[in-house]
Amino acid sequence: MNFPLIHTNFWDAVIAIPVIIIITQIIKILFRVQSKNVPFIALILGLIISVFISHRHHIVAGLFMGWFYGYAAIGNYSALKVSLRAYRKK
Repeated sequence: MNFPLIHTNFWDAVIAIPVIIIITQIIKILFRVQSKNVPFIALILGLIISVFISHRHHIVAGLFMGWFYGYAAIGNYSALKVSLRAYRKK
């Protein structure tokens, strides 16, 4: 089995992750999605962006990187939220 050669473009990470965060927040506001479902939406958006835009020529690479995009967006949002709460409490 040959593993795909995955080229991670710096701009993919710089653009895709903030876009996922912004779109999930818009979806959360417009459709009144429960907070527990937002990470799942971020993961799905990461997969969609990766499979159909970033790595459209190789499905395995798209799924692999989409997983990272979604979870990176979840982690960044969570870290920002916790940091802001700690700053406000201080």
